[in-house]
Amino acid sequence: MNPRAAAARAMGQVLGESRSLATALPATLEQVAPQDRGLVQELCYGTCRWYFQLQWLLNHLLVRPLATTETTIRALLLIGLYQLWHSRVPDHAAVSETVNAARQLRKAWAAGLINAVLRAALKRRTELVSLLASTPEAQSAHSHWLLERLRQDWPDDWPTIIAANNRRPPCTLRVNPRHTDLDSYQLKLAEAGRLAQPVPGVPTALILSEPLETAAIPEFDTGWVSVQDAAAQLAAPLLDLHPGQRVLDACAAPGGKTGHLLEYEPHLRLVALEQNAGRMEPLRANLHRLRLDAHLITGDAAHPTTWWDGDLFDRILLDAPCSATGVIRRHPDIKLLRRESDIAALVAQQGALLTALWPLLRPGGCLLYVTCSVLRQENERVIMAFLAAQPDASERPITASWGRALAHGRQTLPGDSGMDGFYYAFLAKPASSSGA
Repeated sequence: MNPRAAAARAMGQVLGESRSLATALPATLEQVAPQDRGLVQELCYGTCRWYFQLQWLLNHLLVRPLATTETTIRALLLIGLYQLWHSRVPDHAAVSETVNAARQLRKAWAAGLINAVLRAALKRRTELVSLLASTPEAQSAHSHWLLERLRQDWPDDWPTIIAANNRRPPCTLRVNPRHTDLDSYQLKLAEAGRLAQPVPGVPTALILSEPLETAAIPEFDTGWVSVQDAAAQLAAPLLDLHPGQRVLDACAAPGGKTGHLLEYEPHLRLVALEQNAGRMEPLRANLHRLRLDAHLITGDAAHPTTWWDGDLFDRILLDAPCSATGVIRRHPDIKLLRRESDIAALVAQQGALLTALWPLLRPGGCLLYVTCSVLRQENERVIMAFLAAQPDASERPITASWGRALAHGRQTLPGDSGMDGFYYAFLAKPASSSGA
């Protein structure tokens, strides 16, 4: 299948069915020749990354709007504009191959339309660039609501966040100290012709100078390394883990942090909880590759009576469901799929999870609250509300060289030392506490 036609089919599902690329792409890629799969992914991810700009361009270039049912053709037009404005594909190839894709999709009627729109985009480029500069949503390639939230929450940092969100993310590795150390593995990469740099303040992280497929990463299959952003690698060290502790990873799939907890301290009694049964297989696969064991439970962290055995935990990691606005550069379809109306529901869910899990924590124990959001409503305000409502909860400030301290918790922003945007807050229960 023509890679542009394949990309349009996947993007049509994102636009028309609100499906994520993670669910729309795999079946589509199976229909494409192996050598073309990278191009399909690039077209889909790039079109999502620049969607609000590309859609603005399309609105200015169409003589009349497309029918709302023509999501695949709209996707194909956006893919064509992405190639012309943000890729290295030669203009003539971008136009001709995108036109050919319409015919392969059995939409021959659209071939002339696509040809006209893309050629007009080239002819009117100077004019459109000038207009873009006065349209914040199009210029930034972010929705109006998200742009406003970032300006309000980060008045000094929002331009940096926007720029980071619009860049391709680095490929970051987590070195497993049970097998090797950072310097030795960095040398191993160099011997294989691969350069990598450590991340200040994150002793297990290496950022590759060029991304690699996992099959090409030395000793990946033997568990020496995992692919994980440096900001996500901060959880295990923050939990103050010791041998024999009973630890709950409350929203565990796909298992990146689960594996890191056991790499950091192999002698934990670790319970990995995941509500979605369909996500348990990646969790099992991750632990199997790392040759690590945990007690896996399918259950809802918000309703412990359905799965908890009554044995208290010394540590709880709550990697809470969130807007994922800190990892947009890795998952640019978030720009299209996340709605402002989602935030209040997520905040309610985050508060409910904290309230439900707190009684499971042993007196003297600690809970680490984590999100990959940069929105204060999901982060320090959730912690502020929880502390006000929970008399036996206190916060232990996080002192670190990474990120920035907030009134409650600590935040990394996208691009900080190559990291994604993550929030951490460390909560403690006094040793004399009798629970909630």
